[in-house]
Amino acid sequence: MDIEKLKGSPVGELVPISGYDPRFREEYNCFAFVPSPLPDVLNLSAATYAEVVDASAALARADQAASLLPNPVLLARPATRREAVSTSALEGTYAALSDVFEADFLEEDELTGSVSEVRNYVTAAERAYELIEQGHPITVRLLEDLQAQLLKGTPSDGPLAGSVRTTQVFIGVGNRRVESARFVPPPADHRLTEGLRAWETWVRTNALPTVIRVAAAHYQFETLHPFHDGNGRLGRMVAALQFMSAGDLKHPVLNISPWLEQNRAEYQDGLLQVSQTGQWDKWVSFICAAIHAESLEVGARVENLLALRESFQMTLAGAKGVSLRIADDLIGYPMITASLASKLYGVSYQAANTAIAKLVSLGILRQRSKGRYDRIFQCDSVLAALEY
Repeated sequence: MDIEKLKGSPVGELVPISGYDPRFREEYNCFAFVPSPLPDVLNLSAATYAEVVDASAALARADQAASLLPNPVLLARPATRREAVSTSALEGTYAALSDVFEADFLEEDELTGSVSEVRNYVTAAERAYELIEQGHPITVRLLEDLQAQLLKGTPSDGPLAGSVRTTQVFIGVGNRRVESARFVPPPADHRLTEGLRAWETWVRTNALPTVIRVAAAHYQFETLHPFHDGNGRLGRMVAALQFMSAGDLKHPVLNISPWLEQNRAEYQDGLLQVSQTGQWDKWVSFICAAIHAESLEVGARVENLLALRESFQMTLAGAKGVSLRIADDLIGYPMITASLASKLYGVSYQAANTAIAKLVSLGILRQRSKGRYDRIFQCDSVLAALEY
């Protein structure tokens, strides 16, 4: 960690820490960075505020675009899985979007470790979205539960999962000595718990525009690094929860991780630079760019999906019944089985199977694989539109 660049930080302080590193069987002495509580108001330039206004307007347009769908929830489902893929990739866990959709129909022992971990994110996120829609606030207790789900069945699972860390962590240390870490978060003592308590209160009560609050809250959460694993994924999930909690998004159709994944180095450097300089403009501007870019993606994706839905209806030539209902919902369920169709539409397995066979004959669906209990069918054109 570059101590010289953090010595005079106006948004935190360096504190000495010591401990034992079992990897090298030696004691260590270094410094950790403890961020100050977030201010009520951020000192931003007029240019940055203009970007905030533009990002907020783009976010509103994305929300409006989603409302054009007959059922906006259909867009939220694939959006969550796209987010899961990108946010996990930022942490070095890679899985194809199509494999994550397929995971809904497979047993745990049929999944690779990476797909299982990405699916954990989907499960955690969908639970979090449901709670926010019910009016549940964003709390540390909620994040503890979500963190436990994220780590379920992974190498990081165990007695530490589901609770704020009680040990020191080091970011970017790899196999090197702790003194060479890129960043050292606060010690796992009262400074961490008090910082988290202040963060939770700030997130729930601050009155700044949502875009600014998302940027500031994300910086603070990642700097506190409250868990032994999963902080990046949780911090990015919180951004989506903030949009929903504030009413800027009715459904979780927008996530910024895909853009952050494409701009990984700038993302990581931006977090560190706030700690070093105390300057918020560049960081807020960066998050504005992420929101603006992903908002445009949402609009384009909705347009493409609506066009696909219309083309399916034309191919079915005015048909009615289960096959049309399945086709209409492919934008949210690009993979399906007869069992799932039977459950979704309240028809017999045979009726669902016949409807799927018709969609296969028309080239709308194709068989992807045979699951343990059911054949899995996929719509290639919808998957292509979602991966765009």
